Formats: sequence, structure tokens, C-alpha cells
Amino acid sequence: MRNPLRTEAEAFSFVLVVGVLFLAVALAAVLGGATVALAVFGALALGVAAGFYLRSEPKVREPAVWERRAADGRRRILVVANETVAGTELRDEVLRRARDANAEVLVVTPALNSRLRHWTSDEDRAREEAQERLDASLAALREAGVDARGQVGDDDPLQAIEDALRGFSADEILLSTHPPGRSNWLERGLVANARDRWSCPITHVVVDLAREAP
Repeated sequence: MRNPLRTEAEAFSFVLVVGVLFLAVALAAVLGGATVALAVFGALALGVAAGFYLRSEPKVREPAVWERRAADGRRRILVVANETVAGTELRDEVLRRARDANAEVLVVTPALNSRLRHWTSDEDRAREEAQERLDASLAALREAGVDARGQVGDDDPLQAIEDALRGFSADEILLSTHPPGRSNWLERGLVANARDRWSCPITHVVVDLAREAP
């Protein structure tokens, strides 16, 4: 069953809408009595549920973006990682796949941001830090002979993937996270949500930066 709430932002919006719904029902009860309140509740609840579910439906792509093969026939790999983007485990996985297929690689690093900075639209520092991590990863891949480029993405990794797929016809996606228990993305169900939304192959790569540290 598809989860209609894919991100924290959507969950917050849902809670806000539910609060407004109950306020409307309370007002209807005061003005029109229990019968009117029940009718208002039913209509609004149905509308809210339908609205959130329809918003969660995957967008129609004709044809699917990963089916639009490049003119040169090369395989395309989309890599999505934030703090783990320069990890050895991820780099080795990208190298293995890219070399075997002479692939083109796009690395996307979502701009991590605090909730306070997000609400105040102060994202410059988060994007600068993401760019630094991305540059280090790209330098290592290029030095190893991989045709790689990159971009800083939206702080919501699902949105970052969708944005990247609009211009990059990925044959597969590599999602990199910290180990379980230390990964916010895993706690939010990123890998499962991504596999539910896109049908191209998605590989989860776990990077333990603490173990890799000298």
C-alpha cells in the first residue's frame, strides 16, 4: 500500500490541515448543531484524504525517464548521497559499476539544512557545505577515470532525485546512507519510498564514515 505522506513536510502539512478541520467542525457544531457538524466533518475528511492521496501518486512520464536511452547507448548512473558522498564504500561501488559499463555518472548531493534555517530560507551555508562534499567526491571519481559530474540538490532527497531525473535518463540509482541507527534518511523510509515511486533499479549503499576514518 502506498504511503501518502512521503516527507516530513507533507506530514507537517497533514497535521496542520487536520487541526483546521477540527476547528471547522467545532465551529459548525456551535452554529448548526451536531448534525451539521457531522456533515461538515464527513465532507472535509473525505476531501483532505483524497487530496493527500492524489498528491502522492507518481507523476506520469511518457516514456519513463530511465527508458530514454542516451544516443550513444552508454549506461547512466544517478548517485544520491549527502554526508556519505565521499565515502570509500560508495566510491568503490560507483567505480565498479561505471567501469564495467563505461557509464556516465551524475552525483547529486542534497543540501542538508536545519529546520530553523529552512523556515527562515537561510540555505546558503547548507548549499556551500554540500558543494564542498560534492567537489571532493567528483575529484576522486574523475581521478579514477570515471565520467562524472554533479549538482547540489533539494534538501528533500526524493525531490532531489525527481529533479535530477528530469534531465538525466538514469538506468539505475545508487542511494547512499549512514548505517541503520545513524541515518535520518533510513528513519524516514527513503529507500523504500524511492523504490515505491520509481521502477528503475535502486541500490542502497551503506557507508560507515566512522569505520573509514584513519
